[in-house]
Amino acid sequence: MSESPQTPFHDLDHYVAIPRLTGLTASQDGTRLVVGVQTLDGERTAYRTALWEVDPAGEAPARRLTRSAKGESSAVFTRSGDLLFTSARPDPDGASTGSTTESASALWLLPADGGEARVIAAPTGGASAPLTARAADTVSIAAGLLPSAKDLAEDTKLRKARKEQKVSAILHTGYPVRYWDHDLGPDQVRRFAGDLAVLADEPAAPLPGTPAEGKTPEESPASGKHLDLRDLTGAGRHLDEHSADLSADGATLVTTWFVSDAGAALRNTLVVIDTASGERRVLVDDPDGDAEAPRISPDGAWVAYLTESISTPHEAPVIRLALVPTDGSAEPVVLADDWDRWPGRPTWLPDGSGLLVQADDDGRGPVFLLTFSGALPGSDVVVEKLTADDAVFSDLSVTPDGATLFALRTSYAAPAEPVRVDLAGFLASGAPGERTPVAATLLRSPVPAPELPGTLTEIETTTEDGTRVRAWLALPGDAAPDAKAPLLLWIHGGPLGSWNAWSWRWNPWLMVAQGYAVLLPDPALSTGYGQEFVQRGWGAWGKAPFTDLMAITDAAEELPEIDETRTAAMGGSFGGYMANWVAGHTDRFKAVVTHASLWALDQFGPTTDAGYYWAREMTPEMALENSPHLAVGEIRTPMLVIHGDKDYRVPIGEGLRLWFELLTKSGLPASDDGETVHRFLYFPDENHWVLTPQNAKVWYQVVSAFLAEQVLGETPNLPTTLG
Repeated sequence: MSESPQTPFHDLDHYVAIPRLTGLTASQDGTRLVVGVQTLDGERTAYRTALWEVDPAGEAPARRLTRSAKGESSAVFTRSGDLLFTSARPDPDGASTGSTTESASALWLLPADGGEARVIAAPTGGASAPLTARAADTVSIAAGLLPSAKDLAEDTKLRKARKEQKVSAILHTGYPVRYWDHDLGPDQVRRFAGDLAVLADEPAAPLPGTPAEGKTPEESPASGKHLDLRDLTGAGRHLDEHSADLSADGATLVTTWFVSDAGAALRNTLVVIDTASGERRVLVDDPDGDAEAPRISPDGAWVAYLTESISTPHEAPVIRLALVPTDGSAEPVVLADDWDRWPGRPTWLPDGSGLLVQADDDGRGPVFLLTFSGALPGSDVVVEKLTADDAVFSDLSVTPDGATLFALRTSYAAPAEPVRVDLAGFLASGAPGERTPVAATLLRSPVPAPELPGTLTEIETTTEDGTRVRAWLALPGDAAPDAKAPLLLWIHGGPLGSWNAWSWRWNPWLMVAQGYAVLLPDPALSTGYGQEFVQRGWGAWGKAPFTDLMAITDAAEELPEIDETRTAAMGGSFGGYMANWVAGHTDRFKAVVTHASLWALDQFGPTTDAGYYWAREMTPEMALENSPHLAVGEIRTPMLVIHGDKDYRVPIGEGLRLWFELLTKSGLPASDDGETVHRFLYFPDENHWVLTPQNAKVWYQVVSAFLAEQVLGETPNLPTTLG
């Protein structure tokens, strides 16, 4: 391979130091935009997020708003233009946050006039997920409290006692007990509400657990600092991983609410809560589906939300948009039930005449507009594609006049960037259903897109059953005309997902910089190709998903740029499962890398963090039929196994059993003296993802070294940090 021009992807130190843009929020009047920018800390061992302001007109350069060692997140504007955010940074007034842990975040307010940020609420268990009202001073936050705590002050005392006595035990009365990478409990999430108007009139009150002048902690007032927070939800595990919205007048909170089902299962309902009294009533309770992502209409009369059918081992889930009156006076109505795509969280048009949603679509994630042409919302729905870009859009926000959409745009050509979309021009271009999608306009981002070491194209093929399968293909940009690149098949996780958006953890350009062509296919079970495409692989992971992957690999190997004699396969999570399945069912690849992978499906089901989901995915018989471990004896390809000990979604037992059985039962077992061609990269303190910068760097170094040895026939160059 020829010498590559240097880009940030040719050097891992440069790569991990690339600033990363995350999250976008717009002010209520649409005149200000704020994004988060992640950068390495001084020791290069963690990322810190700062808030930056972006010019909505795209003229002025972005400017930094916050700066601290702890970082800031969850930015949201108040109706008066002040900016709220959460952070664990020290209070500049010198007051303790009342926290018993260094990681607890307080709620901060940065005035619109550019004054200093100050703490306005600091629950001992940390503040998160702030919401503000568009036309009122109401604010709502989430905070964790111990189950028996009557209020914030008592929670502080209970936490203090638990810490001093070094008690870490958690007594569970239900399921689940952990989620992705963290243990659940002993605290429980509650939502609170407060009135921002009091900040201009009242002096700061002591924080919970912070001594007032001349008083002990036990004698101090029980209010939070400045904001008087009202508990809206009480004790219980109903708000784990919840999604909520606040009405424009601040009077109503709608939130998802977990309820228990048979078989230790959970199901999400929707509840409506009066923010003044805390009175709660059920809005949506569908025994056959989960309700997610509620959004209240501008006039407060309707709630749009996502409804996801509860799958069975024989029927894949279906996700649809639904609408229900906020007062519960009528049953929910499903919108555009014949639209064969899965919508994301909805965003209302300011006049309530329609909804904007992002949906995966043919390897992209455009914004779609759903308009109501009938007398009532939900009637005569027309679905139109709004954006023309080959990209995925997120963080949608519409200006009050309905003229402009702001969003983040990302693809494999560039990481997240702030953009605006001419919504008014689109609406004026024709009648509903006859309009042409428009391209987004890039704003001046605080993070310029990095130079890529190659080019992005896409390929497709038709399988034996007549199904079209497509993929992105990233090719080295510096190869000689007659050079052929080794091929690396990357299989996405999920399995319900798509290779359509930039990933810092699974970034193909790092391997392209080393001369590989990287194939990013969407096999059966991928989203964005319709319900039938998902159903093809449902409960049969080793069938259509596998044959689709082999078919698109065949198509890639026929290209003149590809060296079909030097190929490897890799994947993580479900992609790791598929990598394991590939290893046991073909020897066409010279190496297989499997990360956080499912190996023995009978073992996986009861030990994953949400076993009831798995019971909806496969019967025991299906799990046995599709379990990769049964083909271990057929594995004759060197494998690199990677697993983190804190992975609760795919527990470490999967990686440990895979490693042991590779060495004892595979077609390439360890020799009598213990030597093996297989490798096991183990991270004691990482989870399903390898998130810390230096561990991520080691991950890529070891993967590169393993592939260099097995695919390219080179001597592996392992990092010195491994000792």
